[in-house]
Amino acid sequence: MSVDIDITGLPLERIQFCPSPLAELGAMLHALAEPGHHPGLHAWATTTASSLKPDLADRLTEADFLWRSTRSDILLPAVPRATLAEELDDLDRMDDETFTSAAFEVTCFSGYEKGWPSPLVDSGQRARVLELSAARGPRQAAFAERMLETPGVLRAWLRRLFEDCEQAFFGDNWQRVRVQLATDARHKADLLQHKGLAEALAAVSPAVSLSEDRSRIVVDKLANGRTTAYGQGVTFLPTAFGWPHLFAVHRSGWKPVIQYPVTATELPQPTGPHLVQQRLEALAHPVRMRLCRTLSRGPHTTGELAAAYNLTPPEVSRHIAVMKKAGLLSTRRRGRYVLHQLDLTTVARLGSDFLETVLR
Repeated sequence: MSVDIDITGLPLERIQFCPSPLAELGAMLHALAEPGHHPGLHAWATTTASSLKPDLADRLTEADFLWRSTRSDILLPAVPRATLAEELDDLDRMDDETFTSAAFEVTCFSGYEKGWPSPLVDSGQRARVLELSAARGPRQAAFAERMLETPGVLRAWLRRLFEDCEQAFFGDNWQRVRVQLATDARHKADLLQHKGLAEALAAVSPAVSLSEDRSRIVVDKLANGRTTAYGQGVTFLPTAFGWPHLFAVHRSGWKPVIQYPVTATELPQPTGPHLVQQRLEALAHPVRMRLCRTLSRGPHTTGELAAAYNLTPPEVSRHIAVMKKAGLLSTRRRGRYVLHQLDLTTVARLGSDFLETVLR
């Protein structure tokens, strides 16, 4: 599964790497709303949340469906600016129908890529938004009603909310990370110019690659999606607060945007969904689970395992092959014997690999 961005005929100069204040604010808001997604930011989230004034904390809770479960496209600008104020000005220039559709796209629409009509003009979509908002609690229901009744007023309310966040915590944090993000963006742009798109994408994330025919940017996610960048280009937004998430805007009619976490030596490299599934399936078999009990304690030969579990050597070999293919075993030769041992580091990471895969 993946999100594919068709770049057939796209000039490289239309691929942009640039930090975005609004996108980074969105990443911070998500980390505050879902600190369990970001164990590395636990101390920051706790300190920041405890310092918020009650009124600001309440307002953030009122609008958190825009960034809690995933990130609304309005928080991932296709044209990054130098300041939050400039990006909020761009949002102000977006028409009400487009803004409202994007605001509700995640929690109240189905078929993200289809470009459903705005609930401001379509009665069926309006009823669906109100119904699904009510199912998600009174706060989102009230927010939806206000947005549909007086979108201009609600949009002004949101702008003030983001401006208050800048005063309360975002401004200081943005000053702290913006140089890092700008440096990362320049590095990726240099790779693009001097070594090509494949090298630049590999530096973005192991989960982002160029297709074999070089016609598509492929984002490895537990989702299927497709869009085209021809005539618009692609924007890459680095984030210091986003790991393990990798967002790909592929909404119909919108310029594709990818927000990626900046590389840090302490962060593990992402494991592909197929490999995570392969490892889970390998460990789920009852015979292989019992073999793992022995292999976790030390290296063993196929013959030793067969004798210990009353299996034939070919049976054990088949199970060993499955686990080796999944990268769960280390193998070494000692004389004429081949010894297998469970890779404890890989198995220990499997839980976090699974979480990072589904959160990506």
